[in-house]
Amino acid sequence: MKIALIGYGKMGHMIESIAKERGHKIVSIIDQNNLDEFESIAFASADIAIEFTTPQTAASNILRAWAAGIPVVCGTTGWNVDSIKQEAENKKADGVGLMWSSNYSIGVNILFAINKQLAKFMEAYPNYTPHLTEVHHIHKLDAPSGTAKTLQEDIGDSKLAIKDIESIREGEIAGIHTVTWDSEIDTINISHSAKSRKGFALGAVIAAEWMKGKTGWHDFNEVISQ
Repeated sequence: MKIALIGYGKMGHMIESIAKERGHKIVSIIDQNNLDEFESIAFASADIAIEFTTPQTAASNILRAWAAGIPVVCGTTGWNVDSIKQEAENKKADGVGLMWSSNYSIGVNILFAINKQLAKFMEAYPNYTPHLTEVHHIHKLDAPSGTAKTLQEDIGDSKLAIKDIESIREGEIAGIHTVTWDSEIDTINISHSAKSRKGFALGAVIAAEWMKGKTGWHDFNEVISQ
């Protein structure tokens, strides 16, 4: 498979390495200094683009990729993804689409599933109050993280408000997410700790493999639930 990378920071480099290990070819690399590459023959030859950039540029990057006829797997968080969902569906006829996830780690997506089930179970026990803590490296731009927002949404805004999410930025921590249900009697914790960015990058490449040939809007849950 021929892959274009949009964004060439630490995640971009990690995705490049894993994609090559899995037998794929990187045909184009776009960063902030060569945006004209969107109009290149090399970019247009890609089967799919993987986008990890910034909240300010993600939407425009996706639109420029679509203009070249390239579907996108996007892992950028901190922007209004809902604003582009319908457009992704509308682009089916053009042969392009979008997969977005707040986190492409297999382990985190297992945490998502456990979190949903636990939240449903806890509906019968109102004496427990949820709280969420997320810890990331100092370079992360958005807070709370996209993963934390997904965990919050799956618990329910009425139970876990944004103000109940603690965001910590320190060192080079790849990501720690902990959901706590606390009562006067005891405390329940579920947590995921990433050892490196490799899990996120691997998941993004797996998503790209799954996404090849598909159009419209897709979510990473479709990949891991198969």
